[in-house]
Amino acid sequence: MAHNQFDLLRQRRFLPFFLTQSLGAFNDNVYRQAIIGLLFWLGVTAEERTLYTNLAPALFILPYFLFSATAGQIAEKLEKSRLIRITTTMEIVIMSLAAVGFLTQSMVVLLIALFCTGVQSTLFGPVKYSILPSVLKPEELTGGNGLVEMGTSMSILAGMIFGGLIFVVAGAHGPVVAATAIILLAVTGNIVSRFIPKADAGAPDLTFNWNPIPESIAVLRLAKRQVAVRNSVLGVSWFWFIGTVLTSQLPSYAEVNLGGGNTLYIFVLALFSIGTGVGSMLCEKLSARTVEIGLVPLGAFGISAFMIDLYFARSGVATTAGLTIGAFLQQPGSWRIVMDLTGIGLFAGFFVVPLFALIQSRTPRSEISRVIAGMNIQNAGFIVLAAVMGIVVQRFLGWSIPQVFLALAIANVLVAVYIFTLVPEFLMRFLSWVLVRGLYRLRLHGIEEHVPDDGAALIVCNHVSYMDALILAASIPRPVRFVMYYKIFNIPVMSWIFRTAGAIPIAGAKEDPTLMRKAFDEIDAALAAGELVGIFPEGALTKDGQMAPFKSGVEHILQRARENGHPVPVVPMALRNMWTSMWSRRDGRLGRMRVPRRFRAPVEVIARAPIADPNVDAATLEAQVRQMRGDAA
Repeated sequence: MAHNQFDLLRQRRFLPFFLTQSLGAFNDNVYRQAIIGLLFWLGVTAEERTLYTNLAPALFILPYFLFSATAGQIAEKLEKSRLIRITTTMEIVIMSLAAVGFLTQSMVVLLIALFCTGVQSTLFGPVKYSILPSVLKPEELTGGNGLVEMGTSMSILAGMIFGGLIFVVAGAHGPVVAATAIILLAVTGNIVSRFIPKADAGAPDLTFNWNPIPESIAVLRLAKRQVAVRNSVLGVSWFWFIGTVLTSQLPSYAEVNLGGGNTLYIFVLALFSIGTGVGSMLCEKLSARTVEIGLVPLGAFGISAFMIDLYFARSGVATTAGLTIGAFLQQPGSWRIVMDLTGIGLFAGFFVVPLFALIQSRTPRSEISRVIAGMNIQNAGFIVLAAVMGIVVQRFLGWSIPQVFLALAIANVLVAVYIFTLVPEFLMRFLSWVLVRGLYRLRLHGIEEHVPDDGAALIVCNHVSYMDALILAASIPRPVRFVMYYKIFNIPVMSWIFRTAGAIPIAGAKEDPTLMRKAFDEIDAALAAGELVGIFPEGALTKDGQMAPFKSGVEHILQRARENGHPVPVVPMALRNMWTSMWSRRDGRLGRMRVPRRFRAPVEVIARAPIADPNVDAATLEAQVRQMRGDAA
C-alpha cells in the first residue's frame, strides 16, 4: 500500500494542529514585521530603528530562559489539546494589547506585547513537539515533523512578507490594518485549535516545581540522560545557531554582496526557507517512513558543502547597487548563489527533521515535554551565542559576510564530526542507509501493521545474506537488537556497524559456551527493557537458497522470557529476492562475491501479525516464515 505524508493533512488528528501552529508562526512574523513597517512609517531615526532591531529579539527570546522549565511541566501535566486552546486564547489577549499599541503608535506597548508573545511561544513550544508522538504512529513521525517544519518555514516567510507590506500598501490606514490583521489571525488560530482531538497528558501526577532555576537545571539534565537524545538535542540547538547566523546576515548580504535591497533580501530568504521546506518533506521518502538518523550526517555535510561554495560564488562586494530580483538573476554567477542558498536550506531540512523524530521516538512519553523544554532553553542560549558571535567577528575582527559563511561551514563540519564521534549510531545509520538504499529498492508489506509501536517483541526471519540485518533495520521504524553468529559479527567494517547498532554476537554451545550464555543473558535483558530483538533461527546463511529448519534457540529465548515474568510476542518476518544478491552464498563463500546484476534491485520485506502464544514452538514459526516466502506478496 502506497503512503503519502500529505494524507495527514486530511486527517483530524493532524490537520487542526498543523494549521494552528502554522497560523501562530505566521501571526508572530506579521506582528514583528508590522512593527518595523510602523517605524519607517513614523519616520523615526536610524538609531531608533537599530535600537528596536536589537531590543526586539532579546525581548522575544528572554521568556525561553525564564519560563521554559515551567512550560515543560505544564505541558506534561495538562491534556495537550486543552493547553493549545489556552495558548491560542492567550494569543488573542496579547494581540489585542498589540493592537492598542498600533492604534496609539506606542512602541512601549508594542514591545511589552512582543515580550508576551515570547511567553506564549515558550508555553506552546513543549506541546508543539510532544503532541506528535501522541497522535502519530512511529512510522509517521518523520513525515509529520517534515510537514511541521515545512509549515513553519513557509509561515515565517509569508508572515514577513505580509507584515512588511501592510504599511507599504495601506499607508495612513496601516495601524488599523495591522491591528485588525493580528487580532483576526489570533482568533482564527483559536477557532482552529478547538478541532484538535484530545491528547492525554504525559504525566498528570507530576509534582510541580514553580522555582524556575532548579527546574531548568532538572529539565536540562533530563534532556541529557540518553546519549542519542542528548546529542540530538545538541544537533537541534546547533541548527538554530546556524540558522541565526545565516538569516541575520542575509539583509546585509543582499545589499553589500548581491547589490540589492529589501526585495532581494526577501528573495534570498525565500530560497533558504523553500529549500528547508522541501528538504523537510523529502525526509519521509528518503527514510522510507522510519526514523532514519542516517540523514543527519548527510544534512550536516551538505550544509557545509553549499556554504563553502557560497563563499567562492561571491566573496567580494557587489559592483552594482539597487538591483531588482530580475536584474540580479541576470548577473554572472547569480544562479550559483541561488543554488547554494536553496541547497543550504534543503540539507538543513535533512539535518533537523530526523533529530526531532529521534527525540520524540526515544524519549518516554512521561518526560518528552520537559525534554523539549530543556531543548528550548539550550536553543535560546545558542541563538544568543550566534547573535553575539556574529557581532564580534564582524565588528572586532573585521570579517566580511562571506568569510562568516566560510567559518560557519568549517565549524559545522567540526561540530558534526564531534557529535558523530560521541554517538557513532548517527554515522552507522548513515553508512547502512547508503548501502541499503543504494543497492536495493525496498518493498515493505505489513511492517506498519504488525511490528509493535512500543514494548518488547521478538523478530524472527529467514537468513539469506550478510545484508539481512541491515535491510531489516532499514525497514523497521524502531531500533532492533539483532542476534548474529559471532563470525559474521566480527567481519571487518561491518563489525563496527553491528556493534554500534547494539547487535548481540552468539556462538554454538560447542564453539564457545561462555559467549552463548552471555548472548542469552543480553537477549533477556533487552526484552525485559522493552526492546525489539531480531534473530535468524536457521542459525546460518542458506547455502542453496532454501530455508533450513529453525533451531531450538528461539524456544529457549521465549522460555527464559516466560520464566522471568515478561513473555513477549513473536513477529514472523520474511525476506524475498535476496538469494541473487552479491552478499548471499549463491556461488559459494562470501570471498567469491559477484558483481550485482543490477543496482536498486527490488527486495521484499514481509511481516505477519504478532504471535502472542508464549508457548509457540520453532516449527510453527518456521511454517509461518516458509509460507510468507512462498506467498505472492
